[in-house]
Amino acid sequence: MARTDFSSPRLYVDAPLNEGGKIVLTPEQANYLLNVLRLREGARVLVFNGREGEFVASIEGATRKSAALAIGARLRAQEFAPDLDYLFAPLKHARLDYMAQKAVEMGARRLRPVMTRRTQASRINLDRLRANAQEAAEQCGIIWLPEILAEETLDKALDAWPAQRLLIFCDEDAPQANPVAALAGRAAPGGVALLIGPEGGFDEAERAAILRLPNVLRLSLGPRILRADTAAVAALALIQAQLGDWR
Repeated sequence: MARTDFSSPRLYVDAPLNEGGKIVLTPEQANYLLNVLRLREGARVLVFNGREGEFVASIEGATRKSAALAIGARLRAQEFAPDLDYLFAPLKHARLDYMAQKAVEMGARRLRPVMTRRTQASRINLDRLRANAQEAAEQCGIIWLPEILAEETLDKALDAWPAQRLLIFCDEDAPQANPVAALAGRAAPGGVALLIGPEGGFDEAERAAILRLPNVLRLSLGPRILRADTAAVAALALIQAQLGDWR
């Protein structure tokens, strides 16, 4: 039997979950289940809140614009993401949406936007980032939500960097080498973070500041220059396979 039921809709709810309880859906949630998915009274829905696991529920009291969920048995105990941060220079809307969704699917516990000297986006919509992260969690079967941090400058993030935390720095100017071999045998007892820069890359001062950190790995992603959103997926896959929960 598959570990996760992908045949039933999944919904994140910001409410306590317990068997026998009831949750009144928000208008947006009710619209999604009743009008977008066209579910009816008694339909099966899976729910999670990131704290108490995943529960089966059924729709009750459905009208055109409202509904509630009757909470049934717990299907899965609460699970937690790997200790993996994803630091990124914000992109323009559609590509940022894609990048956020894929980072969550790949298991990033925290999404940390950092502003670099060549970052093209001047601000980031954190509510939109959270919405994309939530949608990705609902669709890919995880039962936790990543932490979304407010944007900060790269300099500020580096100044406060914990010495024991491994920072994997994807650098298009790094000497080309096998990234699997570079990650093999590395230990990350203090957690791991991935840093992906802007489309124009890091400038020399930023690169030097990153490389001054005590626990940093400069990583090449092959002979071609990858777009930032593509690089994120490639690097997160490498990290999860070598240091994360794919092992």
